[in-house]
Amino acid sequence: MKDVWSVSATSRSLRAFGEELAGLQAAQTGGSFTALPEADLLIRNSPEAFLLGVLFTQGISAERAWAGPYLLEQRLGHLDLRRLAVEEDAVAAAVAGPPALHRFVHTVPQWITSAARRLVSEYGGSAAEVWRPGSHVLDVTRRLLEFDGIGEKKAAMAVEILMRHFGVQLEGAECGSVAYDVHVRRVFLRTGMVDRDTPQAVREAARRACPESPGTLDLAAWLVGRDWCRPRAPLCDSCRLGGVCPRLTDRNAEGVGVRASQSSGRNSSPDSSLG
Repeated sequence: MKDVWSVSATSRSLRAFGEELAGLQAAQTGGSFTALPEADLLIRNSPEAFLLGVLFTQGISAERAWAGPYLLEQRLGHLDLRRLAVEEDAVAAAVAGPPALHRFVHTVPQWITSAARRLVSEYGGSAAEVWRPGSHVLDVTRRLLEFDGIGEKKAAMAVEILMRHFGVQLEGAECGSVAYDVHVRRVFLRTGMVDRDTPQAVREAARRACPESPGTLDLAAWLVGRDWCRPRAPLCDSCRLGGVCPRLTDRNAEGVGVRASQSSGRNSSPDSSLG
């Protein structure tokens, strides 16, 4: 039977890590999304580039995804929304490369042109209007979900980055959530915070652990999953949660349910930023 104390302690430790990260982000004047300072600067200064970066965050490393808007701008010579909305062939060629900016060379260009059209027609050509200060978290989430290429996972991630990294003042932090990301799922499963690999179970666990702002756990869980709680050969002894985690390392996020561990012992048996 699962050790309830261990689960509670792990939840508290994960929450503490999330709050620490939020504090660090709030104190940052810059912040790093990629290995390219110019790409980071563009993401910070251009709401449109940020939204395009959200579109890129699928199926590739987070660092590569967030560099996508900058590299796209370099190839096109602009990120003019009105041109992106109509110059479909140019956008497709820029994404395809070589080298390709994304593995989904046919889908991502369609998302980019569709997003540009929506921003021009519904938001006056300003992505910042999607998350204008004072909006409710649920309204921002709904607006993001209207864009092709953005599902619940990306929307949850984007909302948390906007609030915690960029300081956008949104109402209803208690309605935020964690992204149903493979790293987050694996951490919630292995810590015993959930027994079922479902979006509802993960989100309910986040609300229990941090009811006033469940999204606080998002980046913390993602980093733990990527850096320590790996699918194979997890680095439990060096993990931020290693001292309190029950280490249910036979659990993995498979997408179709996970075999629950019957062990509450510390097993030693037996990938990327925000996407």
